[in-house]
Amino acid sequence: MNLLVNSPRRAMLALLLGTAALLASCGGGTQVEPFQPTRVLAFGDENSVITAQGRKYTVNGLKTDANGVKTLDCDINALWVQRLASGFGLLFPDCNPNAVADLRSRIYAQAGTKVADLAVQVDQHLATDTFSGKDLVTLLTGQNDVLEQYAQYPGVPKAQLLSNVYEAGLALARQVSRIADAGGKVLVSTVPDLAYSPFAIAENTDTGDNTRGALLGELVAKFNEGLRVGIAQESGEQVAIMLTDELVQAMAKFPVSYGGMTNVIAPVCDKTLAATVDLCTTDTLVTGGDALKYLWADDRHLSPNGHVYLGSLAANRSRANPF
Repeated sequence: MNLLVNSPRRAMLALLLGTAALLASCGGGTQVEPFQPTRVLAFGDENSVITAQGRKYTVNGLKTDANGVKTLDCDINALWVQRLASGFGLLFPDCNPNAVADLRSRIYAQAGTKVADLAVQVDQHLATDTFSGKDLVTLLTGQNDVLEQYAQYPGVPKAQLLSNVYEAGLALARQVSRIADAGGKVLVSTVPDLAYSPFAIAENTDTGDNTRGALLGELVAKFNEGLRVGIAQESGEQVAIMLTDELVQAMAKFPVSYGGMTNVIAPVCDKTLAATVDLCTTDTLVTGGDALKYLWADDRHLSPNGHVYLGSLAANRSRANPF
């Protein structure tokens, strides 16, 4: 299967055809009922956001009409949560170009979210709704916590910063348990390893301290340690963890294995053409840039190719887990 399919609708069709072929080939024996959520509920930060204007915090895709006019198309360069949902035949109202009726999946994620804000998103859901065993609940946040703590260095000692992010990881785990106790099936992500980001590389150079990138990596690792410790007692029937930190490490070290990537150290978005990543489109890339050949959209957010493989990891983890 081609993982670089840009449209989740095409990916959904491929999945349905593959499922039909698999069922047709099955003979007797006991059938294991696979987990099939009726909706995906996405909580977290900008890595899971589609704005009211249809923008995402990566390279936004464009479509061209018959008159040559280009407009945003939220279905192009889909986010990881879009890819995950489409694999189960689901869509979000935030990107519904064909006006499919009665969509039940929801994105509660907001740009800039830190772990402390996640409880508010969960409260927002519970104010009018519940969680059930047919809800796949995704949590990806913590990156902004890490960056906030990192920004305080060296004014705040490294040991204190590490303690702070560990506590933030534990706090995220408490939200995981809260949702699991309420009945939802939780897929929680570790924080992407920012030590491999263009931001970390620039910090090494700009500060004259070549240990800055390593410090970012340590903070990410300590946050993720807190998360893992916090969910260690959770049942696999309710909670699964996806190791996004390890995925980013692998993509950075072995780029050719991930869609033949050619650049894992520089942003593909040109800041002189798009000041912020949500404004970045396929028309505002660096000279020679390709959104599917770069790992990073800007200095700290993944490219569409990053989201392709993050979505694949999420789908595989959801299906392998005994939900």
